Formats: sequence, structure tokens, C-alpha cells
Amino acid sequence: MTTDPLSDALVVADARSVLTGGITAGGDWALSLPAEDWLRVYALVKGACLMNVGGGELLRLKEGDVVVVDGRHEVLVCSSPGVEPVNLDDIHPSPETNMAHLGDGDDVIGISGHIDLSRDSGELLREALPPLILVRSEAAEAPALSWLVGQLMKETGTGRLGSEFVSNHLAQVLFMHVLRVCLADPSTLPVGWLRALADSRLAPALHLMHGNPSHPWQLTELARGAAMSRATFALRFKEAAGVPPLTYLLNWRMRLAARHLRQEQTPVAVIAQQVGYTSESAFSSAFKRTMGLAPRRYRNNARGREAS
Repeated sequence: MTTDPLSDALVVADARSVLTGGITAGGDWALSLPAEDWLRVYALVKGACLMNVGGGELLRLKEGDVVVVDGRHEVLVCSSPGVEPVNLDDIHPSPETNMAHLGDGDDVIGISGHIDLSRDSGELLREALPPLILVRSEAAEAPALSWLVGQLMKETGTGRLGSEFVSNHLAQVLFMHVLRVCLADPSTLPVGWLRALADSRLAPALHLMHGNPSHPWQLTELARGAAMSRATFALRFKEAAGVPPLTYLLNWRMRLAARHLRQEQTPVAVIAQQVGYTSESAFSSAFKRTMGLAPRRYRNNARGREAS
């Protein structure tokens, strides 16, 4: 692991960004997108439209806006209220461009992708983010997002060799910029590790834990790293992250161990040492208590999911 908690979280969550495709639309049109077990990213490349997530507030989107939703609710995208929506399963995108057409004309162009969180059940990232993130075209990150979306459109429409690989990586970079938007305004974040990372006073302690997770960190050391007293640090950390510092460290170690178990053949005893345990039995007890399964059973289940 590195000393960059945000990069670490994306690696440990095995988050994979995939460009799904998009639509061109004009006139009266509406599209219904079902709830799915992943984060979805929408970027409006041209025109304007309306979006409704789970029956909530109607959002008016304009060219250059980017939206991220947590996937738990149905999403409606439309030209205007009251238009009967077409279901996603009923539209047939072009096999060359993966773009579908709705209505009459091409006043609107939008692309979408998803962040697959299935490998770690989606908890690490999804629970740290608000249900809906709206990045307006005038935001500080907008120029970078606009460039990324433009490149995605070029890759989607060309069919060049390697375009799928390039598109997926561009989508991942786009998602990272969206996360940076969240970090710039911690008030939008729910209580959790991302909110703690957004706190400049707490960030040094998180960097310490991520930089050396096997170290037997004590509250005093972490508080010193954050230049605070033990009591002030402990209170501020729990208010931001939702758990005490050493509980966060325990949970992070178990996340690291889970990724090792999913991806490697490394013996459990070695993984235990890598995350700070000298006793395999103590590690196994902590892992089962945190993750709900013993390490070997977790590994077997993860391999079964990959094979299916």
C-alpha cells in the first residue's frame, strides 16, 4: 500500500470503471434505468435534459455536467416531465459505437459508465459517498472532466484497436476527479473515511495508517502525527469517520487482508503478519468478527464468485 488513502481505497475495493455507452436524443423522449449493484456515472456531452433519481428532486442538467449515483435507485432521464419512458432493456445500441438513439434528432448526447464494486460488496466506496453527486460544468474540476468526456466520446465512436482498454482507464480517471470534487466540499459527504480524509487535520493520521498498516499504532502516535492532543484527536476522528481511530485501523487491515485473500494464494498466516498480527488465530478471529466469515471460507467464496 501507499501513503495515499484515496488510491489505496480504489485498489482495495477492486473498483473497475467501465464505459457502458450512451444515447443521442431529440424531441420528446425519456429513458428509465433500473437500480443496479454499482455506482453509475453520467456525463452530458451536448444539450440539456432532466434527471430524476429514485423519485427525488428533478435535476436540470446542462452540457458539461457530470452525475454519479450510488446505484440503489431507478434513474429517469428525459426531455420533459410526463413523457412515457422507454426501458433500458428495450433499446438497442449500435454495436460499433455502443450508442443508442431516442426520439427525433440529436439535440442531446450523453454517455454513461459504471464503477463495478462487486468484489468487496461495494461497501468501502459506496458507504463513503453521498447517494448523488452532481458536478456542474462550472466547477473547478470541470475542464479536466470535459476533456476526459471528450476523449471518451472519441474512443467510443472510432472502433480503433485498444479503444475498450483506453475507455475504461479514462472512465476510472474521470471517477477520481469526481471524488476530488467531493473532497473539496466535505459537507456533502456522509460520516465515513472519505470525510475524515477531507479533514486536513486528520489526513496525516490516515496517511500514517495507510503507509504502514502492520505497525502497532497507538492513539498517542496518531494524535502526535495530527498535531493534536489524544482527546481532541479521538473526538474529531470519530465525528468525521464514524468510528474511533483504532477501529478504523482494524477495519482497514481487514479490508487489506480480504483483498489478499481474493487475489492471491498467500497462506493465511503470512497475510496475518502483513496486516500486523503475529498470531494466525488472533487474525482469523478478528477477520471473522469484522467480515462475517473466517479467512479460508471468505477466500473460497470469493473464488466461487469469480468462477461463476
